[in-house]
Amino acid sequence: MQPRDRDIYASAPLRQLLDAQARAMAVDLQRCSGTHALLVSASVLDAPPALPLLGCWVRLRVQGGRYAGDLLTATDEPLPFIDDAFELVLLRHALEVVAQADDLLTEAVRVLAPGGILAVTGVHPLSGWAPWFRWRGRGTHRVLQMPLQLRHRLLQAGLEIERVQRVGHLWPGAIANHPGSLGGGYVLLARKRRRAITPLRIKPAPLRMAGKQPVVAGQPARCHFHKRPEQR
Repeated sequence: MQPRDRDIYASAPLRQLLDAQARAMAVDLQRCSGTHALLVSASVLDAPPALPLLGCWVRLRVQGGRYAGDLLTATDEPLPFIDDAFELVLLRHALEVVAQADDLLTEAVRVLAPGGILAVTGVHPLSGWAPWFRWRGRGTHRVLQMPLQLRHRLLQAGLEIERVQRVGHLWPGAIANHPGSLGGGYVLLARKRRRAITPLRIKPAPLRMAGKQPVVAGQPARCHFHKRPEQR
């Protein structure tokens, strides 16, 4: 019987799955540009990808009931960032280990800037990895998330889904990858819609003229013509 790792995300099978997910997202994330990006991860060893068009990464790691890393805060509190702060938010298996996955997903959407990318990865609950994952992680709070449900929540939040993809091996320890519908992990990419610019509607205001009736801007003025006297 295979011994359990203290940190399941540091185990060899999951490190291979993390690498496969990173490769699947690489081309899309390379196109992300901006000044700030956020990584929320379940692994102690996780590091943000090298993206030349992004300036600064903020790294958070879920550790029990709090976030560690660049900031220390509780996981049951809102993320300590202003709205629209990041051009890229990467949730790498983080939804599997937080107590309230819906709250973290809502916060990720809130801090994502319009036009930015939200990337979510995880172990698929309907895969050959699920029994192994539950056995290796027994005694800890880990809940696998269904990507179709995540897709539905993000659509309700107004995001555009760019891709949902299964990646990785058929089961832990398998040799061949199954990039189709049988991979043990998933990658979800969504984009936050840019806010539409609504032109201001100018309310017509009356223009007063001395000795005349008020004329409303935007309406045609009434013109009074006098007949020319007939010549005799």
